[in-house]
Amino acid sequence: MPEKERKTTFAGIEDREVEFAPLNVDENGDVEVKAVPERAAWGNKWQFMLSCVSLSVGLGNVWRFPYLVQQDGGGAFLIPYVLMMVLEGAPLFLVELGIGQRLRQGSLGVWNIIHPWTAGIGVAATIVSFMVGLYYNMIIAWCFYYFFNSFTSPLPYAFCPTTGPNGTVVPECEMSSETAFFWYRNALDASSAIDEPEGIKWWMALCLLLSWVLVYACIMRGIQSSGKVVYFTALFPYLILIIFFGRAVTLPGAGVGLKHLFTPKMEKLIDPTVWMDAATQVFYSLSVGFGSLIAFASYNPVNNNCKQDAVFMCIVTVFTATFGAVDIFAVLGYKAVQNYHKCIAHNVDKLSVLYPEQFFVNMSAEAYTDMLQHHDFTNETQLEMGLQHCDLTKTLDQAAEGTGLAFIVFTQAIVELPGSNFWSVAFFMMLLALGLGSQFGTMEGVITNMFDMNIRVRKEVLTGVMCIVSFLIGLVFCTGAGEYWLKMFDAFAGTYGLVVIGFFEIVVVTYVYGYEKFCDDIENMTGSRPGLYWQICWRFVAPILIIVIFSATVVTQIMNPPTYTIWNSTLAEPQKVEYPPAVMAVAVLLMLAGTAPIAIVFLMRRFQCVKVDMDIHQAAIKRIDTTTSTTGMVREAEMREYTDTPHNSEENMEDVKFQMEVVDA
Repeated sequence: MPEKERKTTFAGIEDREVEFAPLNVDENGDVEVKAVPERAAWGNKWQFMLSCVSLSVGLGNVWRFPYLVQQDGGGAFLIPYVLMMVLEGAPLFLVELGIGQRLRQGSLGVWNIIHPWTAGIGVAATIVSFMVGLYYNMIIAWCFYYFFNSFTSPLPYAFCPTTGPNGTVVPECEMSSETAFFWYRNALDASSAIDEPEGIKWWMALCLLLSWVLVYACIMRGIQSSGKVVYFTALFPYLILIIFFGRAVTLPGAGVGLKHLFTPKMEKLIDPTVWMDAATQVFYSLSVGFGSLIAFASYNPVNNNCKQDAVFMCIVTVFTATFGAVDIFAVLGYKAVQNYHKCIAHNVDKLSVLYPEQFFVNMSAEAYTDMLQHHDFTNETQLEMGLQHCDLTKTLDQAAEGTGLAFIVFTQAIVELPGSNFWSVAFFMMLLALGLGSQFGTMEGVITNMFDMNIRVRKEVLTGVMCIVSFLIGLVFCTGAGEYWLKMFDAFAGTYGLVVIGFFEIVVVTYVYGYEKFCDDIENMTGSRPGLYWQICWRFVAPILIIVIFSATVVTQIMNPPTYTIWNSTLAEPQKVEYPPAVMAVAVLLMLAGTAPIAIVFLMRRFQCVKVDMDIHQAAIKRIDTTTSTTGMVREAEMREYTDTPHNSEENMEDVKFQMEVVDA
């Protein structure tokens, strides 16, 4: 039994006694802390960095960033994107890494320790992570469906089915395209409205079940000490991107696509929407606000250089997004040139029928263009003659976002590639690796915080229950209206919640915890004090930017009622419609679910509706084995002693408090 035990309080929690490890005072008056087992730690620095890469570099870097570049001024979009990364992304990223590494807890414990009134930030992060995980795994299920179909030769989305009357091509496919028909009719079997589910599509339900089984297996049992899963999910996408790059830049028309990508349209920079798009893309591409980065950082050594890590991750994110855009636009340029030549060939055949006495056979694209200019063929004249309007620039300007880019536009380009099955398998394996890596980290934020609440069940059981519940809720995405619901979740469940969480994270660390104290912490951990850039961004620039982004988004939504895109099977084309009132009510509830906990917990704590001493105080630091996806790659650190700390120094005792493990009273 120890001779003496001390009790103290956490910063910001008055009259809350927490029993620390026994302290012994030697004859010189110095405090010697009895060795206690430290919380789990990463096996090596690479596992932490690759886990951050796997979490942050997700599907949005591959399909949303190219769409924004295409829509918002080409190369000009890189200017606001890089500025927002510097002024908003890096400071917020360092806040999460620094506070997690310093306080050694998940997001629930961190914000509760800083001040009980701010514990709602961790609750909101948990809810947002759960809601995002629901629909993110459905995207992974779609990737599985296409991945399995990629082994069919020829590719099932390379041709239109001939199941129409008398063996004719299905009209819906003929009026749209092979890839669009396969996506909306074969994969989704899409309904005509969000409130018309038309039953669960069993093939998608099976793919979703497979996704959740795989997620459960990886986040529950870990990957042993080798950390094989994180190495695969972080590094494999770069291998595929490099392979695609080697093939894409050699395709005919690749230069046209790259020129379109990097040609700046500077006039776009006066549009505030472009800056708002850049800021939000930075915010989401770094995966801040979910709580996962805080959990990851809490398993770092105290002296880890988190400032260097934050800068490195921002550079990796910008590089990956740009490199992915180069691959995408090179292939899209190839597709655009192919379609342009097909359009001209169609028109030449048409002219050969209309004017058989003229020589139109094997006419080149240049000769065809010269002929149109020489004979003054207007667009109206071409339409009257039944000719298609062939415009290479217009084809490149046709922006496609998210699922449209991945499952319709890019697959159409894959069909044109020699060895299309190989490229289809490689592309969807890359999407699976990107999606699963981010999904592991997202669910890590949920599971970690559930254990922070000291739920007394085995982690295998808790994780299994979470996955089962998520699968059952996710079946709504397997209906005919599934894509419509998924896009609504994407627009309302995560967007507003993450922005609000990010704002309060910076404000609480800067003005409640104290930016000077936080700078001291960073200096103690890294040996280098944050300079004026970091301090100005934390205190002024980043919070103001987030307020502007959030306000602009809300004003835009009010001025322009939210719409969603349905598939009109009669016209065989997408069509924008407004949300029904009942669905908008659900959207509002999703927004409140990700933001209201911050205010609710604040009011309950402020007016003492609940006791301050939540169980997460006792459970947070002792959580040695509760990290699920990292269990296999983390190890229990060796016993460590802290000695030579003057007993009478309050300042040094404050440092000792954060270096000791909390013992459950």
